[in-house]
Amino acid sequence: MSPLAAFAVTESNSRGREHPEPSAGIRSEFQRDRDRIVHCTAFRRLEYKTQVFVNHEGDLFRTRLTHSIEVAQISRSVARTLGLNEDLAEAIALAHDLGHTPFGHAGQDALNACMKAHGGFEHNLQSLRTVDVLEEHYAAFDGLNLTYETREGILKHCSRTRAEQLGELGRRFLDGLQPSLEAQLTNLADEIAYNNHDVDDGLRSGLISLEQLESVAIFADCRREVETVWPGLGGRRLIHETIRRMINTMALDLIARTQANIAAAGVGCLADVHRAPPLVAYSEELQPRLKELKLFLRDELYQHYQVLRMTDKARRIIKDLFDAFMGDARLLPPQYQVRAQADKPRAIADYIAGMTDRYAMKEHRRLFAVGEIH
Repeated sequence: MSPLAAFAVTESNSRGREHPEPSAGIRSEFQRDRDRIVHCTAFRRLEYKTQVFVNHEGDLFRTRLTHSIEVAQISRSVARTLGLNEDLAEAIALAHDLGHTPFGHAGQDALNACMKAHGGFEHNLQSLRTVDVLEEHYAAFDGLNLTYETREGILKHCSRTRAEQLGELGRRFLDGLQPSLEAQLTNLADEIAYNNHDVDDGLRSGLISLEQLESVAIFADCRREVETVWPGLGGRRLIHETIRRMINTMALDLIARTQANIAAAGVGCLADVHRAPPLVAYSEELQPRLKELKLFLRDELYQHYQVLRMTDKARRIIKDLFDAFMGDARLLPPQYQVRAQADKPRAIADYIAGMTDRYAMKEHRRLFAVGEIH
């Protein structure tokens, strides 16, 4: 690994772990975080959780797992160029969706509606709850006991009320401070990954077309660049070559603007990062092009009638499950029945959020379909 910049997170300026542990020896503390995330139960479940297309709709579409890996790759590459801590950026990227519900954002919205009277539901907070409380791997503590900096990066945003309940981790939301550059970077790497792979999956599914995407300037410009270098190229090769140029355009712009912001703010150490305004950003020139891409994906893909049909089913599945368990907590598995004694709605939310798409559909059939028992 290249030498880290003075404003990067290091083991020497880390706030450490809630439960002190002996050194990992050959691994850094942030490598250790990454390894704990990769080996945890919630990470494995991401393989069968929706990104846009529900898992059973095809093996070639992205899932929460492949999305998280793509975010980690972009995060590491950009972090290396900026002199940031690659291992920390990777750990945040791999953990950022651990608390996501089945059925993507439709599942989150449905579960949040169910939990409205009980504190609500937000997947970033659930990701933090997963690594802090719900994972059961160690004899000495609940959760994974990750470093403060990894946990800080997982928690992208938080209401003031929630922040007041989170102790030291919530202070930055109350004091108007920023997280590490590694955390800021991973947040935008997430955006780069999903904007581009949703284009790819949308084209693969046939729900959007190359002709429609010609109205999106950043896609059209990258496609023309490909066709200039490779005249007559078509099919999947044309799409891949175009999308890889889009990713490169976004990443290079992000790097250049962030370097300029760091220099302009006079950042010389990690404390300066916390006190400065957000530093990881796109240029003013690129921002309207990215907004155009997002609006296109919203209107043409996410609100496509075939996607809306599945998301409508997903909302009904989540609501049915929640209502059934609220009506009779004895329907929950034994370990969640125990948790429900202290806080039934939150125990139900934990159970549902931990489900994969196919498990949620199977559980729904078990509860509501005549003849389904196991």
